[in-house]
Amino acid sequence: QVQLVESGGGLVQAGGSLRLSCAASGSTFSIRAMRWYRQAPGNQREFVATISSSGTTNYADSVKGRFTISSDSAKKGVYLQMNSLKPEDTAVYYCNAIVGLRDYWGQGTQVTVSS
Repeated sequence: QVQLVESGGGLVQAGGSLRLSCAASGSTFSIRAMRWYRQAPGNQREFVATISSSGTTNYADSVKGRFTISSDSAKKGVYLQMNSLKPEDTAVYYCNAIVGLRDYWGQGTQVTVSS
């Protein structure tokens, strides 16, 4: 079992920055990869970024060059540095952990970007 708690969301003006954190607890040694997803009102949840246990990263085209995902060496958490934010980045951001064939999710943190 893995528990995930996100933090760091808030209200920011367009062009600003936010840093999201996701604290992991439980069987963190078994995490293969961690990801960020987001869901805007009326939209499906969409992939944002991922980082594997070896440190390989991948991003959605919509955030490449603006967002950076990172994790600490003990796999106790994952971070999402978001720069040059746009109003279309407004969403609830969710942390996700892959353990074997199972997915674990956090409760989400709201990010609102005003124009």
